[in-house]
Amino acid sequence: MGNHHSHAQEKGTLANTNSGSGASTPRGGSQRGSGSRSGSGGDLQGLEKPDKPPPSMVPVEKLAKLLVQRSQKEDGVNGVTEKSFTKYLFPMYPELAKQFYKYIHRTGKCKNQHIPLATFRVQCERILAILDDSVILETYVRMFSSDSDENTVTPEDLNSLLYTSYKLSMDHYPEGPQTCLMIHKTLGAVVSGCFNNKESHSVGFVVRWLEENCPRLIFPVHRYCVHTLATRHRSVEEAALAGAAGGGGAGLELATPVLARSAWAPASALLPLSAAWLLAGAAPPLYSRPKQPPAGGGLASAAWLARLVCAVPVHWVPLYSSAEHGLGANRFLHHTLGYRGPTMVILSAGPLVVVVAAPQEWRETHQYWGGPECALIQLAPTFSVVERGAKMLYLNSSIRGYPRGLRAGREPRAPQLALAEGFDALSFRGAPYQLREVEVWGCGDEASRETQIEIKKWQVKEAERQRQVKLSASDWLEHPDRYLLELAGRPQYNNSAS
Repeated sequence: MGNHHSHAQEKGTLANTNSGSGASTPRGGSQRGSGSRSGSGGDLQGLEKPDKPPPSMVPVEKLAKLLVQRSQKEDGVNGVTEKSFTKYLFPMYPELAKQFYKYIHRTGKCKNQHIPLATFRVQCERILAILDDSVILETYVRMFSSDSDENTVTPEDLNSLLYTSYKLSMDHYPEGPQTCLMIHKTLGAVVSGCFNNKESHSVGFVVRWLEENCPRLIFPVHRYCVHTLATRHRSVEEAALAGAAGGGGAGLELATPVLARSAWAPASALLPLSAAWLLAGAAPPLYSRPKQPPAGGGLASAAWLARLVCAVPVHWVPLYSSAEHGLGANRFLHHTLGYRGPTMVILSAGPLVVVVAAPQEWRETHQYWGGPECALIQLAPTFSVVERGAKMLYLNSSIRGYPRGLRAGREPRAPQLALAEGFDALSFRGAPYQLREVEVWGCGDEASRETQIEIKKWQVKEAERQRQVKLSASDWLEHPDRYLLELAGRPQYNNSAS
């Protein structure tokens, strides 16, 4: 996209709001500042010719002309109308089409109800050229703002934006379009956490809150819009000839967590699909690390996909459910230890639902441990990332002289979360709660789960082998069980013994 940036600067249309995009990262790949981005100029350099627009901008040119043609034929207007924009670009998402069209109409300072061809092309190129994460968030928060000056955001505005992102992710679910009956409750917790009963916030406040709590939740909307603007010209003409708009976003895969099925997973009350989608956007990318998308198409197509499309991450596997396996520390340890990958521990205490994100295998020790991807997240009744950072996890069930139970927090003397040794009560931010249910989900690859299963099989075989060990006569004479039998009144264990 480095070519996009230079091309827009030559036209004098790109604002200098993405100056920090050189160090940004691909959408959905990692959090801000955790990676690096290389420009696409080297990828597309061989396709450029003098006195011609960069090849990556040709799709926008074609799309603008095709939409103007359709608007002239169907609406009698020399420009892009909202009707044609919705019909041929976002037929499956009318709310996104409405907000997107309103935004480019407003930023382009159009005097009529339609958008002139040149203005449409310039505004689309400006959106395609955005690389910085914070600029992307600000753009779409402003886009969905109902305020005429785009400076104020209401709870309804944020809810609409979040629902659009959720709908896009679920429609591109690898097993087909999905739905979740808990989506409104999930979105309500996010909106409540952001606004805290306030009627409105500034755009800057909402952007900062999203960056702190769920930085990657909005990026699927941007990926989808960029993918549509870059590829839709191929099907607009065919759809017009057929008399109907085509599908929305064929070939696009978004970073949607895939929940593995089991006997109890479909009935999981603590992690419905909408909650998994929310956690995937709030937790560090380690927990929903995607696989590399397959390369296909020409050089320009591969550059678009590598930069804008994020493939589906590995499966989230259910490891432990107190409703299925019983509530207790020994049950938790049995089903969780040995899983060599990141996990999500979900604790329910009535209306309070808290998630402990562990980036590596759980282990018992008297010290706090964990990498920088550790996180403590409140999922309900309001959503927020309570704390994140290294060395904030603690688990001890056997070491004497140290606190027993599970803890999470960067301050060992006053952890944000403290789960009692008996797994019957917990303390969250100093307030006591009665623990009702626990679930553990593995967020690693398939090899992590297979390794845990192999370890447990070995443990079972080893226990069987030790139970079947035959003692020699000399060993039995000194064995403690022999003395116990004599105390019980049976001096001879075997009648044939002398």
